[in-house]
Amino acid sequence: MDYDNDKRIKLTSSEIASLWGGYMADSMSNCVLRYFIKTVEDKEIEPILQFALGLTEEHIQIIREIFKNEKFPIPQAFTEEDVDLTAPKLFTDILMLLYVRQMGITGVNTYSLALGSSARLDIREFYSHNLKTAAELTNKSTTLLQSKGIFSRSPYIPYPEVVEFVQKEGWLNGIFGDRRPINVAEISHLFINSVTNSIGKDLMTGFAQVAKLKEVKEKFIRARDIAAKHLEIFSSLLKDDKVPAPQIWDSGVTTSNVSPFSDKLMLFHTMGLCQNGLANYGISISASPRRDIATHYLRLASEVATFSDDCAELMIKNHWLEKMPGMIERDAIINNK
Repeated sequence: MDYDNDKRIKLTSSEIASLWGGYMADSMSNCVLRYFIKTVEDKEIEPILQFALGLTEEHIQIIREIFKNEKFPIPQAFTEEDVDLTAPKLFTDILMLLYVRQMGITGVNTYSLALGSSARLDIREFYSHNLKTAAELTNKSTTLLQSKGIFSRSPYIPYPEVVEFVQKEGWLNGIFGDRRPINVAEISHLFINSVTNSIGKDLMTGFAQVAKLKEVKEKFIRARDIAAKHLEIFSSLLKDDKVPAPQIWDSGVTTSNVSPFSDKLMLFHTMGLCQNGLANYGISISASPRRDIATHYLRLASEVATFSDDCAELMIKNHWLEKMPGMIERDAIINNK
């Protein structure tokens, strides 16, 4: 393939979507990580934060160059006005480490989808590289969490002694009649969603402490309560079958009430967490044959979607929500003539 000729092919809608969304997310993460580095005290955690920050800077630079070459408008995203690097420490070092590990996991999932939906060679090479570095970030942070003795492993189960086949439709039950014990796929997703909701609960607690606008603060309090409720439901489903729930670290937030971030950035971040949560719940539904568990995910996903919609409405009200590129509104052009 002629590499230079391939770059002269216009970006597809899928490529624009991943690049534009990635630029917004990296711009936000760049602000968060720069503040984390200013306030982190653990000298083992700081290099991982620096590594994650370097990835966001690399991504921003490359996407800006692609957009510049395409004569495509670069999003405003987030700037120095959205972060106060002099603000006191809001989150503990351990939460920062858990946060960047989750960044790595989210990156692996996001970049694999972006790679699969991209055609142009330079875009595919960009996402192939990002996949590798996101996995590296996940591994670095996981190893450090383990070395500190604070990494929660997924539960162990007794190994089966023989291969078995499902004998009756009741294997799918869970709402009525006898319930079979949960299987390893269901355990895995309940565990993962417990961990992510725990991190989200701490982030929302911190955001609620420092938000300036009352209506924005109320959204963070609501998000904190939703995460706590979902965490309780997932933990109870595990405990019902005598499966240990993940160890939850509830010491992730200090007592500071000085905001390091703009309300705009924190509300955008909250919407991003909702999107990731919905994606996780969707995958969990497909991997959970027991009907009561799938029903829980459907109900909780609806709650998250409604809340995310409310956040978007507040972003629009405050003129904070940048419009994602889309098709031309032909009727508007026609009616303006």
